[in-house]
Amino acid sequence: MSAIARVMLEMGYKVSGSDVAGQELTEKLAANGARIYIGHEREHVRGADLVVYSTALPRDNVERKEAEILNIPILHRAQMLARLMNNGKGVAVAGAHGKTTTSSMIALVMENCGMDPTYIIGGEIINVGTNAKAGKGEYVVAEADESDGSFLQYHPAIAIVTNIEPDHLENYDGDFTKLKAAYVQFLSQVKDDGKAIICIDDENLQDMLPNLEAGPLGSEGIITYAIDREAVYTAADIELGDRKVSFELTKHGEKLGRVNLSVPGRHNVYNAMATIITCLEAGVPFDAVAEAIVGFRGAKRRFQVLGEVNDILVIDDYAHHPTEIQATISAAKSTGKRIIAVFQPQRYTRTFFLFDQFSRAFSEADEVIITDIYSPAGEQQIEGVHSKKLVELIVKNSNANTTYLPTKEEVLAELSKHVSPGDLVITMGAGDIWKVADGLARLLASRHA
Repeated sequence: MSAIARVMLEMGYKVSGSDVAGQELTEKLAANGARIYIGHEREHVRGADLVVYSTALPRDNVERKEAEILNIPILHRAQMLARLMNNGKGVAVAGAHGKTTTSSMIALVMENCGMDPTYIIGGEIINVGTNAKAGKGEYVVAEADESDGSFLQYHPAIAIVTNIEPDHLENYDGDFTKLKAAYVQFLSQVKDDGKAIICIDDENLQDMLPNLEAGPLGSEGIITYAIDREAVYTAADIELGDRKVSFELTKHGEKLGRVNLSVPGRHNVYNAMATIITCLEAGVPFDAVAEAIVGFRGAKRRFQVLGEVNDILVIDDYAHHPTEIQATISAAKSTGKRIIAVFQPQRYTRTFFLFDQFSRAFSEADEVIITDIYSPAGEQQIEGVHSKKLVELIVKNSNANTTYLPTKEEVLAELSKHVSPGDLVITMGAGDIWKVADGLARLLASRHA
C-alpha cells in the first residue's frame, strides 16, 4: 500500500491514507506530501475520487462503508497495481519465496542500467532506501501476490514464478491443487508477445511445464532456469562465501559469464538468475547486468545485517515458511559462525498446515528459540496450535537444542546474557520479531562504546 501511495504521489496525485499506527514508511510518505491519518474514521475518505484498500482491511471497516455510501469508486490494492502494470510493460514476480528480493534486484539493475523503471515492491531496497518509484521508462516492476489470488488481476509482459509451495491454503479451501491452478491461470495471462520465466528446479513448476507449453504462451513463450536440472539458463560452479556468492551462468550450455553477488546463499543464485533473464529479455546486455547486480545489497528484512560488534553478528530476515527458514539458516552457516536462530511463527493457519515442515527446518542451527505465534488482528486461534507444540516437534525432528520463550522481551533478555563472540543471531518471521534483533544490536553497540 505504501509503495502504491508513493508512486501516485510522484505521478502528481493528492494522496491520503489511514493506518492503525505510525511507522517509518508512513513518516516517509508524509514527508513526501501525503496526508496520513492514524486510526480509521469515516471523514477520512470524504472528498476522495478513489479509495484503495488492502486485504487486511475488513469489509465492515468504517472508511470502506463510507466510500460505498458516497459512491466513491473502491479498488483492492491489486486492482490499483494492475492499472499501473497492465498499462505499461509489466514485470510481475510471483512465487512462494523470493518475490521481494527478486523484484528488488530487477528494479535496481534496471535503474542502474538507465531504464528508469517504475517499481512497487513489498520491502525497501537497501541501496535506495525506498520500496517504490514512478519512473519514466516503459517497465513496471512489482510483486504478484498469490496469497489471496490477487495476482490474477495482472496481464504482464514478463511473468516470473520462483517456486510454488502449499502456503496461504486458507484462501484456497485448503486445497493445494486450487493454488497451483491459480498459478497456471496467472501465467496464461501473460501478454501475447510476452515471456514466462520459471524455475524448473521446483517440482511443482516442472510438473506444470507440459501444460504451460500447451497453453497460450507455447514453448517459445516460456524460459526455464535451474541449477540442478537441464534448462535454458543454468548456474554452475557456485561459490558460497560470507555474505556473498558467485556462479557461472550459461544459456543453452554456452557460458555467458561469471556473476558475483553481495548477498549470500544458494537461494540468491535463483533470485539473480530470474533477474538476469528478465533484464536480458528487456534488452540489457549481459555485461551491464552483471556489473549492476554486484551492487545489490538486499531488501529490508531480507538477511539484513543490523549489527556487528565484537565478532557477534546480528541479522534479521522475513523468513516465515519452512523452506525460507532452511535457506536463511544455510546462508547464515556460510559465515562460519555459531548460529542462534530465533523464530516467531506467523498465523495460526500457516502453523497448522505446516507443523511438520516447520519442525524439520532448523537442523543446521546450533541453537533455536521459538516465540509465541504472531497473529494478525481478526484471525481466530485454532485449538491445539501453539508454539509449545512446535518446540516439542522441533526437538523431536530436527534440533534438540530448542527453547520456548513466549515474548520478545524474554528473548532479548536471554540473548543479552548469553550471546558471545563468534555467534550469529538471526531473527526470522513476518511479524515484529525484528524488534529483538534491533534491540540486541543497539544493546551490543552500547556495551562496546
